[in-house]
Amino acid sequence: MEQLWAPWRIKYIEIAKQEGCILCDKPREDNDELNYILYRGQKNFIIMNSYPYNAGHLMVAPYRHVAALDELTDDELREHFALASRCVRVLRQAFRPDGFNIGVNMGRVAGAGIDKHIHSHIVPRWLGDSNFMPVTADTKVINEALAETYQKLNGRF
Repeated sequence: MEQLWAPWRIKYIEIAKQEGCILCDKPREDNDELNYILYRGQKNFIIMNSYPYNAGHLMVAPYRHVAALDELTDDELREHFALASRCVRVLRQAFRPDGFNIGVNMGRVAGAGIDKHIHSHIVPRWLGDSNFMPVTADTKVINEALAETYQKLNGRF
């Protein structure tokens, strides 16, 4: 049997589950590059997913800690989806994907890894980016390091 090495995944597997909320804590820190924060709006921010489905996987999250879309104010909701649209535009320019998956997982049962702080995922997709690896090897191949993706996207928002 052949082996595929994906050593960067061990960080996610071994990471101690933190107290608090990463989507509240990261924007409070003064290190956007280390935290992969690409843009700060008035009510929401854009952050790269540290454990992406594909290169360029972004998330839009409100600063306010709420668990569901219907808990956002009209202003938060308007800016949230304006930023999601902006992510699509920037990712198209930077990576030229063939399509996108855009979604919100509300609640642990719906697949939310961070279920107490609502956020939207914007995932660029390319023809052929899904293959046998996730099915047969439970491994997803990401073709670019997070720091490189950050440098490509930083300043485009």
